[in-house]
Amino acid sequence: MDYVNGPGRNHLFVPGPVNIPDQVIRAMSRNNEDYRSPAIPALTKTLLEDVKKIFKTTSGTPFLIPTTGTGAWESALTNTLSPGDRIVSFLIGQFSLLWIDQQQRLNFNVDVVESEWGQGANLEALASKLAEDKAHTIKAICIVHNETATGVTNNLVTVRKILDQYSHPALLLVDGVSSICAIDFRMDEWGVDVALTGSQKALSLPTGIGIVCASPKAIEASKSAKSVRVFFDWKDYLKFYNLGTYWPYTPSIQLLYGLRAALDLLFEEGLDNVITRHNRLATATRMAVEAWGLKNCTQKEEWHSDTVTAVVVPGYIDSSEIVRRAWKRYNLCLGLGLNKVAGKVFRIGHLGNLNELQLLGCLGGVEMVLKDVGYPVKLGSGIAAAAAYLQNTTPLIPSRI
Repeated sequence: MDYVNGPGRNHLFVPGPVNIPDQVIRAMSRNNEDYRSPAIPALTKTLLEDVKKIFKTTSGTPFLIPTTGTGAWESALTNTLSPGDRIVSFLIGQFSLLWIDQQQRLNFNVDVVESEWGQGANLEALASKLAEDKAHTIKAICIVHNETATGVTNNLVTVRKILDQYSHPALLLVDGVSSICAIDFRMDEWGVDVALTGSQKALSLPTGIGIVCASPKAIEASKSAKSVRVFFDWKDYLKFYNLGTYWPYTPSIQLLYGLRAALDLLFEEGLDNVITRHNRLATATRMAVEAWGLKNCTQKEEWHSDTVTAVVVPGYIDSSEIVRRAWKRYNLCLGLGLNKVAGKVFRIGHLGNLNELQLLGCLGGVEMVLKDVGYPVKLGSGIAAAAAYLQNTTPLIPSRI
């Protein structure tokens, strides 16, 4: 933004990367350190223990990998599976599509269950496949918890119930990149075997840490998995965990201190309060969309995402122009429609370091842009609906009571 400067703050409302808290920026503003000194292993030990809390696990083993969510995907797959293994994977939007592409390129036998974009995973199809799989040829179920392209959240409780109903031993691998720390996620309770997220989403850090958490069952599977892995090999991490030095290669010192600050902020607010805040902001956004006379891309309320809302525009409007105009005229960053929904939707991200007044500013900007591109929105309609809801539901800030 330094090269395309505009007055005031840039209003970042894409569904990741998100706004970084000042406390995290200050924590990262430091020189390099020797990661083999006693200080970094001591810091890492606390991070590993506290990261388990965001997954709601006591038995999982976390890995802080210097990578993106895409690298975390590969880590989850290659450490638990062998080439040719059969996977059931759900295609419901752009990011589930990309994960499936990775699964296929890693030479797994991917059984793709596709749904219309805007719908959740077809869990009836999952039940049918598990019922037929008497020989247990399915080795893993791969599912994106929150599909960022369409604003769809899948029901992991039901996925686990289906697996248990058929006493099926398949591993449950979950992409929680845009859900963990923002949408209720319970690794142990839901029997998730590998969960993963990225630092640039609800944790509100820069991109650069892929956080993977593996159940004891997944760790055991990694001992016999034959997929080639080097950089992402859990075995190397576990070796250094046992040595007490933690790092098989050089970590980003600055990101580790940033993660410490980010976790402290989450725990100060309270993780359950953070999840409630995301639901509140998402509900307000959906009320604004309804007041504008527009539709949510998500086709059923049960699938509504609390981290991103994909807004469907009328056929005579190119949603990409909304995103361009928002950035050029109002210094507002919205998410583009991707792939099948390109030009048809724009996305409002409402996750991470965000509060009610920031959201209302975004909604006001969206209204002006809609007016700019010829949509007959009544200015103030969405803001009024959202503000009325927020005024009645926003609690006092816990640290200021």
